[in-house]
Amino acid sequence: MTRLFYTFFLIAVLGVIGFATALFWRMENTSPPLKYDEFLTSLENNEVAEVHLKGGNISLTDIYGREFSTFSPDVGELMGKLSKKKIAITAEENHPSPFWTLLTVTLPIAIILIGGLVLMQTQRRREAEEEQKFAKNKVIRFDGNNKPITFDDVAGIPEAKEELKEIVNFLKEPKKFSRLGASLPKGVLLQGPPGTGKTLLAKAIAGEAGVPFYSFSGSDFVEMFVGVGASRVRDLFREAKKNTPCIVFIDEIDAVGAHRNATGSVGGQDERGQTLNALLVEMDGFSRDDTIIVLAATNRPDILDPALRRPGRFDRQITILPPDVKGRLNIIQVHSKRVTISERVDLAEIAKNTPGFTGAELANLVNEAALIAARENKEAIEAKDFNEAKDRILIGIERKGFVISKDDRRTMAYHEAGHAIVTRHLPGADPIQKITIIPRGRAMGHTLQQTLVDRQAYTKEYLQDRITILMGGRAAEKIGLNQQTTGAEDDLLRATQIATKMVCQWGMNEIIGPLAYAKSDEGFLGDQANQLIYSETTARHIDMEVRKLVEDCYQRAYAILQQEKAFLTHLAETLLQTETLDREEMEIIFECSQKKQAAEATEPSEEDIHQCMACPTGNQCPHLP
Repeated sequence: MTRLFYTFFLIAVLGVIGFATALFWRMENTSPPLKYDEFLTSLENNEVAEVHLKGGNISLTDIYGREFSTFSPDVGELMGKLSKKKIAITAEENHPSPFWTLLTVTLPIAIILIGGLVLMQTQRRREAEEEQKFAKNKVIRFDGNNKPITFDDVAGIPEAKEELKEIVNFLKEPKKFSRLGASLPKGVLLQGPPGTGKTLLAKAIAGEAGVPFYSFSGSDFVEMFVGVGASRVRDLFREAKKNTPCIVFIDEIDAVGAHRNATGSVGGQDERGQTLNALLVEMDGFSRDDTIIVLAATNRPDILDPALRRPGRFDRQITILPPDVKGRLNIIQVHSKRVTISERVDLAEIAKNTPGFTGAELANLVNEAALIAARENKEAIEAKDFNEAKDRILIGIERKGFVISKDDRRTMAYHEAGHAIVTRHLPGADPIQKITIIPRGRAMGHTLQQTLVDRQAYTKEYLQDRITILMGGRAAEKIGLNQQTTGAEDDLLRATQIATKMVCQWGMNEIIGPLAYAKSDEGFLGDQANQLIYSETTARHIDMEVRKLVEDCYQRAYAILQQEKAFLTHLAETLLQTETLDREEMEIIFECSQKKQAAEATEPSEEDIHQCMACPTGNQCPHLP
């Protein structure tokens, strides 16, 4: 900064000196000024010998040979006076001096250009210095000051850990493998959905091996200036070679390693393409003595350039998926060591009730449960806190201040009761865990099912049951209230998506046959399907079969609820009073409903009355006398 200041100061001094020199030169070459009234007086006294006009500027020579200059406000009137006196007159156009014009125009431009060049050189020099420190600022050394992350801190992905332990052994004892001619894997690509522990696993490898760990993001290499990213890649590997053995970790590598045809460049390589080329060249340039392992993580392996994924660059590609029930239990146990949990909490039950949760979501679950318990001034986290935390993560927080009209609450009660009753009557469906009409997040009500097992494949019957359950809300509104509302929007959308996949992707339709007319995206950021090419006739058949499948499931749900109309009404009225019911309470209400139907023909016995007292509605139960 000091050097830049002195450079600007020198340019300013030179500009001022040049301008002053030009000004003094002009003053030296300009005649002394003369007042205009004195000039007129000299003209009347016949003391003016010669006049030279240049616009309104007048240069005159008197009879004594002296030269003066003045300015005339009215040249036309002056010309008449000069003609009467028969003064010798010369004239020229009023053009400024070429030297003066050149100086006044080019000097500011020159100052700006010189200043810009100095700034650019200074900026380039500063960027070059930063590039030299780019890799040095990203290194993590486990020298006792930083507590390393080890494999003990990683749970739920045992297969990936076993695969990567070999990498750690290679870093610790490279000669053990090189003596047999084996070469170190140059790269390991960790791919999977967000939150599954890819970054944590990379840090654990470095912590176990105890080697320098260079951590970068793909966006660190991408800049608006062309060539900066490639320069940073070269600096990174130059620095890594000085500190072998080491690990280079590039998170979200798809930001820099995307397919070169997918980067949107036209007519040549853009900055991302040059950065990718530099990365490919550097990974190919490893010698046998360079014990450098490149770890990379991505959620979008489908868009990575094929040249980056080939053997010799990323030799191993490890897919990390959400953990199973055993893995979820191990993850919860790891995170529960940092909080105080009641002895009555069954962590295995929590793991069983959180299917599909990733490691990051489970860590958030434990933290949210701790926050809820602390908010209520509890000494330890209870099972109720975990259930509340799960609802907050899946659905959202309770909107207790949200004002709902009586008609909307009744509609929500019938809608959720319809889902619950249909679920109860389908033997292959996951059982009900909780029903609520308390608004949470964007949902006005929710029926939560408990997944008994982690499903990796779904049968046709299970998917049909799922569509039937989704259509139960709309059918309940029709049966109980004889109306249709917008509350079924999400149910209809999900039912249509499942039916479309059954017909187009999974070959679960007799008319269309075992053919696939769509394929899922290979990435992990959403289950989007890419439509394949098929004829208009096939498209018409697909539309008809999807519609028939959804309508058949709707009629099935309608028939179930029509048969259980009394139970539907009883359950909806109970929901209006209690707002939330669990599975046990729902079964009690069902038994009360059965007793009520039987009581219509016979008088209730004392035993019946005693059993109905357990109903959540208490003495409000219409079965009681």
